[in-house]
Formats: sequence, C-alpha cells, structure tokens
Amino acid sequence: MREILHIQGGQCGNQIGAKFWEVVCTEHGIDATGRYGGDNELQLERVNVYYNEASCGRFVPRAVLMDLEPGTMDSVRSGSYGQIFRPDNFVFGQSGAGNNWAKGHYTEGAELIDAVLDVVRKEAENCDCLQGLPFTGRWNWFRHGDTPHIKDKRRVPGSHDANLLSLPIS
Repeated sequence: MREILHIQGGQCGNQIGAKFWEVVCTEHGIDATGRYGGDNELQLERVNVYYNEASCGRFVPRAVLMDLEPGTMDSVRSGSYGQIFRPDNFVFGQSGAGNNWAKGHYTEGAELIDAVLDVVRKEAENCDCLQGLPFTGRWNWFRHGDTPHIKDKRRVPGSHDANLLSLPIS
C-alpha cells in the first residue's frame, strides 16, 4: 500500500487541515471516534493511504500537526474530529512568534523543528511505501517559517533533492 503522511502547520494550515480530515473521514465512513460506520466496502478499499488502523479497530489519521503556540492545537483537539489524531503527533511551542518572522525562524521555530522532524521520521518509518508528504499551511509560513530548517541537509541526513510544489490559497 502507498501511504501519505499529511503535515499541517500554523493556524491557517491546522484550520484547513482540520476541515480536510473531516471531509476525508466522511468520504471513508469514519466517525469522530475513528470507527468505521459506513455502508459501502469501497470506502475501506484505500483507507490505509491516509490512516493507520489501530488494534482496537479505530482508524487514526497519518498526520503531523504543528504550530509555535498551543492555542491552535487546543482548537483542533476540541473540534468535532479532534480526538481521532494521535496525541504524540501534536507538536507545538508555548509562546508563538507573534507574527515576527525572525523569532519564528531563529528561535521558537528552530527549537521546535527537531521535535517535528522526529515525529515525521517515526510516522514515515511506519509506512511500507511512503508516497508523499503534502503540507498544509500559509505560503508565507511555508517559505520563511520552519520549512527552510526542514530542507537544511545538515538536519536531515541523506540526499533529499525533491521538488517542492506549493499551491497558494488566498
């Protein structure tokens, strides 16, 4: 099976990501507790692309949620589908950058990136055939926030000469 690991970052990315997971859950017949409640076996045919199946029969999204402040994570957790995510896959700071690019890039973001990469690595290692890592977030955050740290080859061992495709959403 080819798996997708969805990464969402920042307030915008996590709000879009929360809605994305609501839609994907509905399409696959998965309720807010992660249990299958659909009526068509086709809904389960490719469910493992986006979900890990837990031992208790729950489907858990293969997703990493990150932000520099805890408020966004709290709003995702308290949302209608907030309990389906793995608690370990919420990675967040405590203070935020306050819309200050330098603070987000050099201090809070630089401190958080190791934890983010660790969660991404663990999720990727659990995949048989990782197909992609779509990223949901604001274009500005994607260009200037933590992403340059992710692309820094000193932090990610090996050759990672991949093309980055970004579709700005206004």
